[in-house]
Amino acid sequence: MTTYTALPPEHFEADRPHLRAVAYRMLGSLGEAEDAVQETWLRAARADIGAVENLSGWLTTIVGRVCLNMLRARRTRPEVPLDAQVSEPAVGTAEGGDPEEEALLADSVGVALLVVLDTLAPAERLAFVLHDLFAVPFDTIAPMIERTPATTRQLASRARRRVRGGAPVGRGGGAPDTAGPGPAVPTAVADRARQRQVADAFLAATRGGDFEALLALLHPDVVLTADRFVVPTPEPVTVSGARPVAEGAMAATGRARFTGLALLDGRVGLAMAPHGRLRLVLLFTLAEGGITRIDVVADRERLDDIEVAVLDTVGAEPVGPDPSTPRP
Repeated sequence: MTTYTALPPEHFEADRPHLRAVAYRMLGSLGEAEDAVQETWLRAARADIGAVENLSGWLTTIVGRVCLNMLRARRTRPEVPLDAQVSEPAVGTAEGGDPEEEALLADSVGVALLVVLDTLAPAERLAFVLHDLFAVPFDTIAPMIERTPATTRQLASRARRRVRGGAPVGRGGGAPDTAGPGPAVPTAVADRARQRQVADAFLAATRGGDFEALLALLHPDVVLTADRFVVPTPEPVTVSGARPVAEGAMAATGRARFTGLALLDGRVGLAMAPHGRLRLVLLFTLAEGGITRIDVVADRERLDDIEVAVLDTVGAEPVGPDPSTPRP
């Protein structure tokens, strides 16, 4: 008589936070991640686990396969316009999930990382996320994408270069920047540190609605330009003067929830990416008196030509596993 061993529900619930963490990094959307975890449960609950030695690892491979299928299906779905993505009722509800929780989760993972992951092919994303972020061996990942372990390793390596700021062949990648990855001269390090400090303070003031703090960051003669896709408007918009620019930023606090620091063509700026998909960037020009220019870009062709990288990993060690998430 053949015995059948079912997955204990309590084991799945214990692994749910880990599975959701994997799915969120794979999909960039909390609502889609929850759907992937639920599909994982439906598949796992029907399986005989009698021969499974590592249940957590086995569940990780299932959620990985589910996410891989969802990523491949996503490519046939039309892109949601910027104004629909960032309007108050639409953010966080278009794909399910609580918008506040989604914003907090994006912050914890890193908006820039989610943006870079969104540019990867599904197989690349799976190889990088499972191996680099969750320490899954290449031998385990390879059958999931029908590649050899050596090829899977190459996919993860290519993705890692993208995360660090190395654009692959065939991508625009923007203008070269002497302060990019690799050994940095002291001046470049100091410049990037100041860029980060200013961008971080600008984001904090915008999120917090702190008008005076924002005003203090701006040069009195600051100029803000926004292309016609930002609002949208028939023509690009130009705003001059610290107070009008600060007032405009205060009106965009909803967008700030899904915005984070990123390296944009080698300089620190801000990237807005609801559900992990890049919709808008802010590029800053600095002088002694503060921010002298802000360029807000939402034109898809221009966005595609900007090389986005994760600030904390440029010139550092590879992105490691999430310390708060148990490994399989």
